[in-house]
Amino acid sequence: MTPIETEVARLEGLIGQEVGTSNWITVDQAMIDSFAETTQDQQWIHIDPERAARETPFGGSIAHGFLTLSLASRFAYDCFAMADGQVMGINYGFNKLRFLNPVKAGARVRGRFVINSVKQRNATDLLRETGLTIEIEGEETPALIAEWLGLAVFGPAN
Repeated sequence: MTPIETEVARLEGLIGQEVGTSNWITVDQAMIDSFAETTQDQQWIHIDPERAARETPFGGSIAHGFLTLSLASRFAYDCFAMADGQVMGINYGFNKLRFLNPVKAGARVRGRFVINSVKQRNATDLLRETGLTIEIEGEETPALIAEWLGLAVFGPAN
């Protein structure tokens, strides 16, 4: 079997199973402010903790939903290694994404991954759909859930 065929077979055996839980990351105000600066999303609920404490039900500022989502890449590095013969991984998009609970400044978050499906698209490309849940420490409701698509690219078969 080629390396891509071996990886498809391995992942097919994991469909429906949790395959990784990342380390916790603290989403502090400095991270939120940096993200706001980078994305030019300066909404006060993110960058003005005093006003957010007074005028929102959150008790302070909250992370941007897209900041929380962007941490998915960091979580994936904690949970997945490149397969034998794989030369790169590419973010391919999402089938579904729901923001369920805001992440308050100072909260810790982590990612949990489940293999939903895998498909060999051609001789070099493997498409994997992963169920992603980003949990907030101490909260029942996660920050978000998503069906994340990743493309694993393998070197040409010899």
